Amino acid sequence: MTDINQLLENNKNWSESTKEADPDFFDKLSKRQRPEYLWIGCSDSRVPANQIVGLIPGDIFVHRNVANLVVHTDFNCLSVLQYAVDVLKVKHVIVCGHYGCGGIDAALQNQQLGLIDNWLGHIKDIAYKHRSELDGLDATQKSARLCELNVLEQAANVRRSNIVKDAISRGQDLTIHSWIYSLRNGRLKDLTKIDE
Repeated sequence: MTDINQLLENNKNWSESTKEADPDFFDKLSKRQRPEYLWIGCSDSRVPANQIVGLIPGDIFVHRNVANLVVHTDFNCLSVLQYAVDVLKVKHVIVCGHYGCGGIDAALQNQQLGLIDNWLGHIKDIAYKHRSELDGLDATQKSARLCELNVLEQAANVRRSNIVKDAISRGQDLTIHSWIYSLRNGRLKDLTKIDE
């Protein structure tokens, strides 16, 4: 698609077909958001949170960044987490990565890309921490496993945040999930169950 006007036309068609299917959809949507889920995912355009879990707008609160990182100095991510937990009272925080992540591969290949190299340093730290496991793998396996390890590390960062600790101490119903998405088959895998 090369014509930006096509996006506006697509939006018009989507809006009209949505109203036709449910005349009150936008009225209900505009009144309040009460999602039960916070999705922390990758910015990759091939991983649309709502669509891959079959939810409509308003059902999932979303934060995305390169390689789905949760860094303790990233006030953007922490602000989203705090708002989702303290204000929206989400019940689930889902950290979702995906196989074939360009950020993971760039970190593994030690590519020099500019400013993002600083961001990808967090992934290099994870690779270093798990080097004994990763060293025995071929390039494809190493990339896939580092994608998984990254999700698990970021979910651990969510758990260690004062936002989540405070919510748990208040007795708030909150569960952290570690998921990974396959671009090859469109399926999600729950890493929490595999690596516990």
